[in-house]
Amino acid sequence: MTSGFPHLSLVGEPTPALVAALSHRGVRSDVVAAIEQVDLAGTDAVVLLPGATVTPALVEAVRSGLGLVAVGGVDGLDALGLEAHPATPSSGRLDREAVAWPAIDLSARVDLASVPWSTGYDLHGVGTPLAGTHEDTALGSLVLDAGRVAVIGQDGDTLDGELLLNAVHHVSRRAEQAAGGSSLATHPDWVALKQAVTALREFQVKDGSVPEVADHARVDALVTEIAELLPRLAQHFPHDADYLTALVKDFDGWRAAGFGVPDFHDSLVVFDPAGARGDGVTHLVLFPMYTQNGSADRLFEAVLIELIWPEFVADLEAGDYSNKLFLPIRFIDFTPGYDTHSAVLFPETVAMRTVPDFTWGGIFADREAARFRLVVSEAARVTRLALPPEVKWMLDHQSLTEETFVMWDLIHDRTHMRGDLPFDPFMIKQRMPFFLYSLEELRCDLTAFREAVKLEAEGLPHARLVQHAILLDRIFRFSITGPRVRNYDGLGGQLLFAWLHQADVLHWTDNRLTVEWDRVAEHVLALGTAIEELYWRSIDRSKLAHWLAAYDLVSATVEPHPASVWAQGKQALPLTGPLKEMTDLVLDDEFPLSMFFEALSKKMTATIEETAGITGAGR
Repeated sequence: MTSGFPHLSLVGEPTPALVAALSHRGVRSDVVAAIEQVDLAGTDAVVLLPGATVTPALVEAVRSGLGLVAVGGVDGLDALGLEAHPATPSSGRLDREAVAWPAIDLSARVDLASVPWSTGYDLHGVGTPLAGTHEDTALGSLVLDAGRVAVIGQDGDTLDGELLLNAVHHVSRRAEQAAGGSSLATHPDWVALKQAVTALREFQVKDGSVPEVADHARVDALVTEIAELLPRLAQHFPHDADYLTALVKDFDGWRAAGFGVPDFHDSLVVFDPAGARGDGVTHLVLFPMYTQNGSADRLFEAVLIELIWPEFVADLEAGDYSNKLFLPIRFIDFTPGYDTHSAVLFPETVAMRTVPDFTWGGIFADREAARFRLVVSEAARVTRLALPPEVKWMLDHQSLTEETFVMWDLIHDRTHMRGDLPFDPFMIKQRMPFFLYSLEELRCDLTAFREAVKLEAEGLPHARLVQHAILLDRIFRFSITGPRVRNYDGLGGQLLFAWLHQADVLHWTDNRLTVEWDRVAEHVLALGTAIEELYWRSIDRSKLAHWLAAYDLVSATVEPHPASVWAQGKQALPLTGPLKEMTDLVLDDEFPLSMFFEALSKKMTATIEETAGITGAGR
């Protein structure tokens, strides 16, 4: 478990199954016999089980921000202004007509019709009832001053664990403690190094060289300054001593070669940040490199990074999900090349004379998490989507979202080149139709989704959040991010949305998006199975036949462009010519955005652009 999940006090006699259900989802529960035994200042929420009593101290704590869940026959609810009565036949239905976001779906993954209700509540005129609540209901929620109250009209022995988890995540309002940040970001030597590298970049051209001889004196002075600063900074990174020494030598070599195309091969092969992963380990990274989704020029970038390596991820990696190259990181500080949408640090982007065997690949989980939180929050508001309370809790907590993305990335990254593959599915230098890259990236994400379903059943708390992250990030961000030129990630998001919409799992009705959360996993897994079936059958197919079968899979769900030659069928394609001719006939935007995504894109463009340069600490 992690401190990122709610801390709960259960008052009464919960069943062992209920306590286990909470634990499996990361909720830390203290069980006490009476409310007087609860440390009201040290818990995120209190659950009063039938027979428990509301006290004046509890009422005051709720009004000050404590979350409260009242289950069944709780005494003293009138002190909160609540009136309990026998449940009525209509009790338990939720009002889906939310006025504004955040709309919370208290019934996510719960079949309300099958719940044995025992108690109803009159919420009329009490506090501020939230969206999704009837005035007379067995399940509801309201705001009482600074606190939230949820009521569940069930007996303790029949209490639905999923319903309780939804209520707990909803009423808990603990704010995440702001990270203190690393003092390295303000260290004078780092500040001076960052300034020198930023100044050096101004003289470089696309390949990293400095062609203007008139600039060499100034560049020489900057390289000298950098070479003097690196040994002084090395004391903060004793684990990188060999790398930082080699880095100075590579700068000297670049100077000796007249500031031509830089070659930092020797320092790159010494740098091995994945060799000793540990939570909070820091590194100074300095290379001439391009940044994916950032700058295509091989300019010098200096980046201070910190590893994110929570214990549960270390356990996963040491077990069935071994991935020795995987490096989840967060930003401490960076030069301008990373003040962009780039969220990766890959050694293959470094300027070098020959390509070695790479030993690491970095993914900035803090940037992924921060932009997910911003984009999904806005998209849910725009589409009026009622989110499961655990998703809203994740959106409110950066560190928990980071850990969720680290787990997702760990499994996704190791899936490339694993499984029944017809040929290397993701060699970007092979000139293939871009929809094949869409399927490969989606295959890896859906494999992570499938494994998260398995790990959820085994009681790993982050596993459910991984499923939500894959679904919502792919639908709301991937689909509409970037230009419409061979946008394979965008197409993957479109395919996932259309697949679920056509399975009646997603509904766009009355200008509102709704999700049948209890059916999502089944149909996401079905799409993953369809892609894996395509791969397995293509082992016995030619490359051309595989391409055609892949197109059929995608176009059966996502409508191709009306002008597409591929969409006209095999008879319209040059099947006997070079494969290049087939690729050339794929339109840059072979699968245009649907009307839903066109409209969503217009409303979301500013928010997506706002994520450029974002980190876990903000922008």
